[in-house]
Amino acid sequence: MSFFTISSGKSSRLPNAARRASACAALIGIVAGFIAAAHAQDIDWQKVDEALGRKAAVTGDVHRYGFPRADLAVTLDGVTIKPALALGGWVAFKPAHGGVMAMGDLVLLESEINPVMLKMIGNGLEITAVHNHLLGASPATFYMHVAGHGDALKIAAALKDALAESKTPLSLSPPAAPPPAVDLDTAQLDQIIGVKGQANGGVYQFNVPRRDPVSEDGMQLSPAAPLGLATGINFQPTGGGKAAITGDFVLAGDEVNPVITALRSHGIAVTALHSHMLDEQPRLFFMHFWANDDAVKLAGGLRAALDKTASAKN
Repeated sequence: MSFFTISSGKSSRLPNAARRASACAALIGIVAGFIAAAHAQDIDWQKVDEALGRKAAVTGDVHRYGFPRADLAVTLDGVTIKPALALGGWVAFKPAHGGVMAMGDLVLLESEINPVMLKMIGNGLEITAVHNHLLGASPATFYMHVAGHGDALKIAAALKDALAESKTPLSLSPPAAPPPAVDLDTAQLDQIIGVKGQANGGVYQFNVPRRDPVSEDGMQLSPAAPLGLATGINFQPTGGGKAAITGDFVLAGDEVNPVITALRSHGIAVTALHSHMLDEQPRLFFMHFWANDDAVKLAGGLRAALDKTASAKN
């Protein structure tokens, strides 16, 4: 079998080394795919669910577990923040390297940070960031980003053990009442943002993935949204067509200041800028924001900021 490249309208045979490298790369990709699929089948996800006390939301090969801080009554600018707006802690598991890669974002009070951290590191998990997402919230909330690699059940047990040092609800109770309808023109918001949103717990949420792939430890991190690598935008209705908005933009370094300028020029506050991970490629920065104003007006400002990024758009 012959391999050819096209150059200046003429065919030329690839050097043997290039042919071998190309074939090896393709074979490695195929084998890696089969291995990942096999590992995913080997994991007893029902036992992981039981260990964490909740069912996962499954997207592709990623199992994501929510740890909303429904126990907290947090207010900001007169808005009582719903868990889905800014208090939705989570941990996601993705089959990798004979076990799983776990990564997540846990919502904690200041007094809970060090007890949870000590348990995390004592149980072999990694802390990749600790910081605020909001400014001026009462009580103040902080966000601990965590990571782990290895056996899914052991990681689940370690996470639950650490979270027991906080008041994070470890057993889920059915909601006392169905969440209120999202009293916003969601069709118009979809059109402006450029992707389809979805209602969750009285909040209208968007996930806007980047066009460029993200990898860590030689593995592509996909699907992006359940792994926290898509720009997240949340609208919580506050009455009269207004909404409180928050979330985070996922940015390359050269996008940071253009996005800051776009947000500020549309009356949207930038509340935090930082990293969430340690070894991702390309290097990413996460920019959090806040505003409470006319929802359509704010959507226009968010779209202007998205236009400064390498984000996908329907």
